[in-house]
This record gives sequence, C-alpha cells and structure tokens, in this order.
Amino acid sequence: MRKSSKIWLAIAGVLLVALGVVCICRPAATLFTTAWLIGLFTLVAGISKLMFTFRTQAFLPNSGTRALSAILEIFVGIIFLGNNIFVAFSLPVIFAMWVLIESVIIAVNSIDYKRVGFPGWFVILLLGICGIALGVLGLKNPDITAATLSTLIGLGVIAMGAAYLFALFGINKFEKRVDGFRRNIGIDEQ
Repeated sequence: MRKSSKIWLAIAGVLLVALGVVCICRPAATLFTTAWLIGLFTLVAGISKLMFTFRTQAFLPNSGTRALSAILEIFVGIIFLGNNIFVAFSLPVIFAMWVLIESVIIAVNSIDYKRVGFPGWFVILLLGICGIALGVLGLKNPDITAATLSTLIGLGVIAMGAAYLFALFGINKFEKRVDGFRRNIGIDEQ
C-alpha cells in the first residue's frame, strides 16, 4: 500500500475516534447533526427516486405512486432540514418507539419459535420483554434516551476509527511478512 494511503488511513482513524469522543461529550450537537443528516439523506433519496421515476415511467407501471412517494420524501427532507430543532428533539422519542415496537414483535415471534420446538425461545421472549421495558423507559425519559443515542453514535464512530487504525496495523504487518517472504525466495522489489 502506498505510504500516502497509509497516512490518510491513519488520519481518518484518529479523526473518527476524536469525532466519536465529541459525539459522546456533546449529545445535543450529535442529535442536531444526526437530524440534519437524516434531512439531507431523505432529500437526496427523494430527488433520486423522482429522477428514476421520470426515466422509467414509460416501461414501469405505477409511475404516479412512485412520483408521489418521491415528492413526499423531498418534502420531508426539506422539513427536516428547515426544522432541525424539532427533528433533533423528536429523535429520542422516535428511537424509543422503534425499540418498543420491535421488541413487542420479537416477544410475539418468540411464541412461534416455541411452536416449532426451538429450545431457546424463552431467551428471545426475555430479550423482547427487556426491549419493551427499555422502550417504555425511553418514552418516559427522552433526555436519557437522547444521551444514550448520542453515546451509541459516538461509540459506533469510535469503533470505525479504531477499525481503521487496526487495519493499518494489519496492513503494515502483512507488508512486512510479504517483504520477508520475497527476501527469502530472492525476489527483488521493484
């Protein structure tokens, strides 16, 4: 790997770790940035879908519903970008509702696992019940949910940065091994 590529990989890894720490230390800024990114991605997705709809309307059915969906996505993206504060404060509640709904589904699905004879069905049921409790707790205390969400985002970004740095370490180790192999068999580097 080129030395400049290794330098950029190291810089990216260090910056991601630093960004993750900032996300954990500044939960409000993390939520505002996340809300802005959701708005931007929704807007871009809507525009892309609308362009795809216009290009394929001649040979794909239901172009009208796809166009309506795309226009709604564009509208939601613009609202998210224009009302960043509302979206940022809504994210913890939306996240808690998602955890609650998914956990109810998991708990209900555990009964199906029991019916087919899966011996660990009760673990799935217990995890679903724990998720339900956490979802309800998150809805009752959105401030705690916001801090938790920011911490999870921060930890995820730190993990990506650490992965880059470990990858760089692995690449260096691999290159040393290849160089040693080349010397042992008498291949000169070019």
